[in-house]
Parts: sequence; structure tokens; C-alpha cells
Amino acid sequence: MPFTVLVAPSGFKESLSANEVADCIGEGVLRAVPRARILKAPLVDGGEGFTEALVAATGGEMHRLTVTGPVGDPVPSFFGFLGGAPVRTAVIEMAAAAGLRLVPRDRRDPCRTTSRGVGELIKAALDAGAERILLGCGDSGINDGGAGMAEALGVRFLDRSGEPLAAGGGALAQLARIDLSDRDPRLDAVRIDAAVNWHNMLTGPRGVARVFGPQKGATAEQVELLDRAMETYAGQILAAAGIDVATAEGAGASGGLGAGVLGLLSGRLHPRYDIVMRYLDLDRMIAKADLVITAEGSLDGQTPFGKVPAEVGRRARAAGLPVIALAGTIGKGVTLNFEHGIDAFASILKRPCSLDEAIAATSKLLVRAAEDAARMILVGMRLKRTGVVARRVRHGRAGSRAAA
Repeated sequence: MPFTVLVAPSGFKESLSANEVADCIGEGVLRAVPRARILKAPLVDGGEGFTEALVAATGGEMHRLTVTGPVGDPVPSFFGFLGGAPVRTAVIEMAAAAGLRLVPRDRRDPCRTTSRGVGELIKAALDAGAERILLGCGDSGINDGGAGMAEALGVRFLDRSGEPLAAGGGALAQLARIDLSDRDPRLDAVRIDAAVNWHNMLTGPRGVARVFGPQKGATAEQVELLDRAMETYAGQILAAAGIDVATAEGAGASGGLGAGVLGLLSGRLHPRYDIVMRYLDLDRMIAKADLVITAEGSLDGQTPFGKVPAEVGRRARAAGLPVIALAGTIGKGVTLNFEHGIDAFASILKRPCSLDEAIAATSKLLVRAAEDAARMILVGMRLKRTGVVARRVRHGRAGSRAAA
């Protein structure tokens, strides 16, 4: 039987898709173990790749269109329909209209970026006959609570003078009333299921502005403004729709988009993998493997809270399989992952370099890191075959007894 390696990575944000990461890791393993059997299960968590992965898994269809991007400029985008679904089910990833990769580095201001394009995708799906919508939340470049999305579907956000607010999360600090009277009536007949990071909250110490705002370009002052804005926003959603999104699990997903889905679109929030794994059968592939290699752009203390490597580790550990995680960067609190099924981890970076250099070289770095990991596995297997490990263990025990 050939040595079987399951490659189950996430994509590397702003660099490689999950499919490309899987290909690189597979190539690296085969350099070290040419006869290895490589199984690939590129995974998505609701962010980039969510639509294409689910459409491909079900033999569905893709639709292309142009929508409003996060900084207000038109951007090419897409949505899809599942194949073989009992009801016409559209698949949308918010990152296709409001993802961080669509925000130029010199224009990253989460007080101004908008989710309007997400609402335009939902409207297009409704126009195409959607009866159910699966909405993937992840890799966002916004912090507007989904207000832009809801506005594109007829919801109005007004200040004390009754004037419409400007786009962006910062303006929500001035929100005085939400008007639902012109909301698209088709939303009452369609079921929206959003795949979210269940750990992301809208407000509070772990609120979306405080945890993710700086990653999207927010200054310390902007973080405080956005946090106040999300508190105001939650209060007005409660007043207009009777739904408390302030402490709802998953409401902070994708810059608070979860709150907009739950409170203004009558949608439902689900832990992301409850939806993803219905269409990507990871457990079946784990059962065929001897080793699992997963990967993500960053591995740190936040990884166990809804990220792909931790989900892979959890499922592999249940099946008794070892897991190696490769990452672009290793961050604070990374050892917490040992408690969640990751047995070893390594950075693909071998020397200090700029972010732009790392992004440009990600493919080569991943191939090399996977090859290095596979060669280390070979060393361990050779030691086991030759009995060196067993002899050392026996010797150590005998020495301990003699010393006693």
C-alpha cells in the first residue's frame, strides 16, 4: 500500500487559492516521496473559494456580473447555483464583492468601505430565481455591519435629520433610524443561510472592530469609532426589527455582515463548517489517509476559533491521524493548536522578507516547505524501521531503574 497523504489546506489570502495551495503541497511531498499517494481536499471556510468549491462539488453553474466594490468602484464578481438541489439554491461569497483583496492597500479604511456589492449579488440571485441562498462570510475588507448590503436591497439608514447616511461603518455612529418599508419583498420568501465564524461577535471586548479592524487598516481611533458605531447599529436593528444582534453568535462575521443578515434580511447564521462539510466530504478522505497536511496564511492563537487548520485537526484527531500545518507566518499563542489536533507546524518562510516578496514567492516556498516536512517524516519512519527509537526508549528506562 502506498503512503497516503491527504492535503487539506485553506487558501493563502491575497496570494493563492486553496486549490493552488493543495497543488503546491502535493508537489513538494512527491519530491521527497515519489511513490506517495496524494489526496487533495482544498477547503473553504466561507471566504474566497466558497462559491466555486460548492458549485464544483455539486456540478452547478456559475454566473458572472459586475457589482459595486468595497471602495465604491465597479468590480467583476460572480455567484453560482448548486447542481441537483431540491430547491434552486444560489451560492454567494461576500468576498467576491467586499473582500479585502478588492481594497487597494492605499485605500484601506474600514470606516468607509461598503458591503453594497454583496446586496447586489443577492438581488441578482433573486432575479435569477433563487429560492434559497447560501452566503459565505469570510475574508472581508469591510466593517459596515452589512448596512451597505441591506441598502442595496431597499433598507434605508437615516440620521437625526432623516437624511441617508454615507457609506461605511464609521457613518453608522450617526444612525438614528432604520427604515424597512422599502425592503425587497422577495426576502420574505427566500431562505438565507449564512456560513459564519461562530466565534465572531459584533460588539464588546471581542467585537469585530477591535479584533479585526486593525487588519483592515483601522487606526486606534477608528477602532473606537467603529465599535461605537456597531453598538449604535445593533440598537437600531433591535428597534426596527426586534432582533438583538449585539451578542448573537456569529453576528460579527465579515465586518458585522452577520448582523445585517440576521437582523435585516431575516437570514439564519450557522457555524461555517456545518454548511461547508455538507458538500465537501472531508471525513471520507481522512479515512483513506496515513498523514494529513493542512495550511493557512497565518497560524496563531486565533486559529482554533473557526479556522480551517483547526477544523482539519479536530476531524483528523478523531480518526487517529497525525496532522502537520504549514503557514506563511507563525503568530502569538500558536501552541494552543496542539490542543486542537495539530501535531506539528512550520512556517514556509526561511529568511526575513517583505510581505510583497513573500506573496510573490508563496508557490515556491510552499513546495519547499512541504518537501522539507515530508523528508522529516521519512527520517522518523526510518528510525522506526531500524528500531533506533525503541532501543533508545528501552535504554532510557533501564538507565532510570539503575539510577534509582
